[in-house]
Amino acid sequence: MATCAAKSLKVTARQAAERPTGTGTGAAIVTFTNVSGRACVLKGHPSVAGAGNGSPAHNSPLAVTPVGPAVPVTLAPGGRAGVKLTFVQVQGEADGYCVSGAKPSVYPTIVVGLPGSGAHQVALDDGQFAECDNTVTVTAVAAAKS
Repeated sequence: MATCAAKSLKVTARQAAERPTGTGTGAAIVTFTNVSGRACVLKGHPSVAGAGNGSPAHNSPLAVTPVGPAVPVTLAPGGRAGVKLTFVQVQGEADGYCVSGAKPSVYPTIVVGLPGSGAHQVALDDGQFAECDNTVTVTAVAAAKS
């Protein structure tokens, strides 16, 4: 079965219910919905970049730590799959701070890429992406719970 083409996917992001404590995003769930009329396959761990000024032309790639095995996920038309992104959390109030001493980064959107399925610019449904140390831990694509 063919890999899902970029144009056949609608991508959304929301803050994860379970996330590290702090004032930043902490963790987000990125959902891929098959909007084509054919079944297709997603597989792998995503690449992630912060989109500076909300523009994919000003991407800041994040260092990705993959977790979990990558197995193919078949998406029927309308089917959904997702990945969880866990960021190094911003601490404190207002602008916050990073435990490492680095300056927190805030992105209105991120660009999430999947092997063979293109790169997708996505905004959180609530807020902006905030993280420390330009690193993110990502799960492999998995079938979304309905």
